[in-house]
Amino acid sequence: MKLENIPNPLIIQNFTTENGALYHSLPLSFAVFGLPLHSAPIVLVNHALTGNAEVAGENGWWNDLIGDNKTIDTDKFTVLSFNVPGNGHDAFIIENYQNFTTRDIARIFLKGLDLLDITNLHTIIGGSVGGGVAWEMLALAPNSTQNLIPIATDWKSTDWMIANCYLQEQILNNSSKPVEDARIHAMLCYRSPESFKEKFQRTLNENLSIFNIESWLAHHGKKLQQRYQLSSYRLMNQLLKTIDITRNSEDFETLLSRTNATIHIIGINSDLFFTAKENKETYQELKKFKHNVFYSEIDSIHGHDAFLIEYKQLDQLLADIFKAETIAK
Repeated sequence: MKLENIPNPLIIQNFTTENGALYHSLPLSFAVFGLPLHSAPIVLVNHALTGNAEVAGENGWWNDLIGDNKTIDTDKFTVLSFNVPGNGHDAFIIENYQNFTTRDIARIFLKGLDLLDITNLHTIIGGSVGGGVAWEMLALAPNSTQNLIPIATDWKSTDWMIANCYLQEQILNNSSKPVEDARIHAMLCYRSPESFKEKFQRTLNENLSIFNIESWLAHHGKKLQQRYQLSSYRLMNQLLKTIDITRNSEDFETLLSRTNATIHIIGINSDLFFTAKENKETYQELKKFKHNVFYSEIDSIHGHDAFLIEYKQLDQLLADIFKAETIAK
């Protein structure tokens, strides 16, 4: 199958969300990097909150890891990534964001794989909410992938996560500068006190007569406002809040006992959002009934965003997975 013969976006027809909302036509746009589809093992990369399907190439947000002769080697793999419908990367917008849950996006991605005639993946990998979608995909389709690599995420949103998403929602719905102000709050979740201390040292921006941490936060707020839509932020925040493979479903052990996939959980020791403690608890639960599960950890002061910062460490952890075997074409 040649990529140029595949419509982009794909059209998901007559999709009913978990909450009962019917969408007669949902566009699912995607990007492919590396070897052509169906000519090599396929790695599905799920993007995070403000990300998109451009995972590699000139504007790729993960191009330190994905590319020719890189850890996820596009000379050996086909790399596929979907845009979450409504993420703002294409023209499609979802205003009724509460219609959707993370599981709905997992269902949409699985339908996309069906339309691309993909029956088995080498790996599903994702960070943050993208990793949450990955967990949901595995729970729904236990034979869909050989490897699951959830990074800085978990199979459920904790009370702490839900609380922060609730505050984000309040800001997005009530602030006069919703995207800017929500981003400022989010940056406090994405980083850590130690990260801020190392970077700013309580220094002043003399031109603005404010602390450098304040000018930095304001910069990030304005920067996101210039490139990100309010409807997209509301939707992605809703997805971050609704990760839970067991909601209205079976229990954790029952769901994950069905898969033979190897699960490689990667946590971050300073993550304030998806904590390393929660990741370790998930690992210990899985070990009770599953042998091919592993836990590794990024050592960083930078908090949740370390999966986008600590490329060398992440590269080493992923190299053990992607380079430890001979890839058969």
